[in-house]
Amino acid sequence: MRLILTEAVAGLGKEGDIVTVSPGYGRNYLLPQKKALKATDGTVLHAAKVVEARVATEKKAKTAAEAIAKSLVGTRVVIAAQTGDDGRLFGSVGVSDVVDGVQKFTGVQLERSTVNMDAPIKSIGLHEVKVKVHSAVEFALTIDVIPA
Repeated sequence: MRLILTEAVAGLGKEGDIVTVSPGYGRNYLLPQKKALKATDGTVLHAAKVVEARVATEKKAKTAAEAIAKSLVGTRVVIAAQTGDDGRLFGSVGVSDVVDGVQKFTGVQLERSTVNMDAPIKSIGLHEVKVKVHSAVEFALTIDVIPA
């Protein structure tokens, strides 16, 4: 059975993709859930336009992500935090602190979901944080935690 996906389906494809599935899967799951349409001449033309628009949007998003990465790569973001006598932080530096620090230090607004930290930072010094602004654009950002 040939169908056109109306939304992304894990393991099958993205919106606008023309897929061939077993008749039971299409008839019992994809069509009733409105995740797909039957592939006719009209819907195939519409799907081609949807795919073209999706590719253009994805290209713009990747270009914007590369511009953000280019402006932040090699940048050291300084975050001041309250510390005790032994150099340990009273709290921790989390994702929201990193996003705020990047905004204040560079003027670039990152989404919280783009910053990947294994664990909150609990000591002063240099730390690397992974930032993934697009599925194809990922870079490391250096965070310098100093005593306030």
